[in-house]
Amino acid sequence: MAFPTIMAPKREKDPKKRIVITGMGLVSVFGTDTDEFYNKLLEGQSGISYIDRFDASSFAVQFGGQIRNFSSNNYIDGKRERRLDDCWRYCIVAARKALEDAKLGNEALNSVNKSRAGVLIGSGLGGLTVYSDGVDAFTGKSNKRITPFFIPYSITNMGSALLAIDTGLMGPNYSISTACATANYCFCAAANHIRRGEADLMVTGGTEAPILPIGIGGFIACRALSQRNNQPEKASRPWDKGRDGFVLGEGSGVLVMESLEHARRRGAVIIAEYLGGAINCDAHHMTNPRSDGLGVSSCIEKSLEDAGVSAEEVNYINAHATSTIAGDLAEVNAIKKVFKETSEIKMNATKSLIGHCLGASGGLEAIATIKAITTGWLHPTLNQYNLEPEVTIDTVANVKKSHEVHVAISNSFGIGGHNSVVVFAPFNP
Repeated sequence: MAFPTIMAPKREKDPKKRIVITGMGLVSVFGTDTDEFYNKLLEGQSGISYIDRFDASSFAVQFGGQIRNFSSNNYIDGKRERRLDDCWRYCIVAARKALEDAKLGNEALNSVNKSRAGVLIGSGLGGLTVYSDGVDAFTGKSNKRITPFFIPYSITNMGSALLAIDTGLMGPNYSISTACATANYCFCAAANHIRRGEADLMVTGGTEAPILPIGIGGFIACRALSQRNNQPEKASRPWDKGRDGFVLGEGSGVLVMESLEHARRRGAVIIAEYLGGAINCDAHHMTNPRSDGLGVSSCIEKSLEDAGVSAEEVNYINAHATSTIAGDLAEVNAIKKVFKETSEIKMNATKSLIGHCLGASGGLEAIATIKAITTGWLHPTLNQYNLEPEVTIDTVANVKKSHEVHVAISNSFGIGGHNSVVVFAPFNP
């Protein structure tokens, strides 16, 4: 299919301000290899299963997108690995793999100006296991002493800090925590550091490890989770009339972003281009989306403006689509406000396969979006049996589809009304 004739209104041309993706790394329910991850998505394999990390038999929800047999593969030394929360273990491995993908292993990384290379990896909940264990020790519910790492390994900035300590990257370094929108917020902020000339390179994304009793129990109390215990793999069903809540997942997704100038200077292989993004707030309700869709629709419009593209150029949407009653349709209605003609658009939901990974979801979904761009294949949205009538956009139901992506957007929205949209496209010199 030919590219649309409508040209970008003001797409960035300055190589110092154009942002390219040169590396991707992840930890997921499907492992730590980006190709294997996307192949599993294309196959339509569900990563949702019964939880065996702890005894969940007494819980109203007994399943999730639990990572099994995780190994740091010597990215983390043994003593520190035993102390670290999974949230930070996932983060460090995903970030290291992203750097390796960008051909920035230890030796190559030393050739980079580290004062102009930063880290911005966020988390919605931080080190929840360390926090939970610390509370148990403090209150006498366990026979362990409270660890001196209780505070450092609980707080959300530690992923960025630990990676910087490991790599020596001395540029902008902090975390953002906006619940399920975290990773996209990090992408937007990281890109802006590069555009403003404050950094040449940013390692950025999200990480989360919430599958433990306090995490599952907390979301059960919120009445947010699907309780389809008899069919875990069919529980996450965005846009389907039978949906009854989201499925909790975990992992980490990290990108290496660089200015085009810097990437060319070091001879990097460019995977795709980050065109722009936007963030805003519903300013409406702690958990429910605005019924008028104003927050999401305006966020999409602002992201396209920042990217310098018209709505007509977008032909793929990686939707937030958590499988909640209110959220799924609110997003679709907002999308239809912006995109008046949707016959050429395809939209899918990565969460139908891996669950909702909270602060890591935008990172993993960005990788899925970029792989769609580079492979020409869209993964299916699972469990599409009886779509809501308002969903008139092709959801890539149950089976993968071939699709040449011109411009893609990836949506992430967080509890509290935090909205975020990022825009990716094939790299065209």
